[in-house]
Amino acid sequence: MAKDETYPMTAEGRDKLKNELEDLKVNQRPKVVKRIKIARSYGDLSENSEYESAKDEQSMLESRITTIEHMLQYAEIIDSNASDKDEVTVGKRVTFQELPDEEPETYQIVGAAEADPMSGKISNDSPIAKGLLGHRLNDQVTIQIPAGDMKVKITKVE
Repeated sequence: MAKDETYPMTAEGRDKLKNELEDLKVNQRPKVVKRIKIARSYGDLSENSEYESAKDEQSMLESRITTIEHMLQYAEIIDSNASDKDEVTVGKRVTFQELPDEEPETYQIVGAAEADPMSGKISNDSPIAKGLLGHRLNDQVTIQIPAGDMKVKITKVE
């Protein structure tokens, strides 16, 4: 990870990461350490699957902690209120309709760290978000997606 890399995110996304980090350090880490300690007591570590499993879990946990700490250190908090109310920016919820007559879709554009498409939050790095960012209410936009070009009209920005 590059040191000058930033992670755009909403204040809500930052708070969610802080809460996850706290849980990992205060709750999850001690549980894994306890599992390792118990598994060690079983004897021969070379054939101890509980020990290997706990060590693998510890490795993944520590990796996630490091990743979150890095993201928080280089977080760029986006204030969607700082831009024009009709402009699509990170942090805003945008509704668009695929032309000519598809059903409207609504997504909140967030930083990659807080993206969750199932709950309507898409990454600012996604093709749809990249195509919408910087455009305004009522703009017709052609978005390049893997399946080809998609023409949409922005019907709401909030």
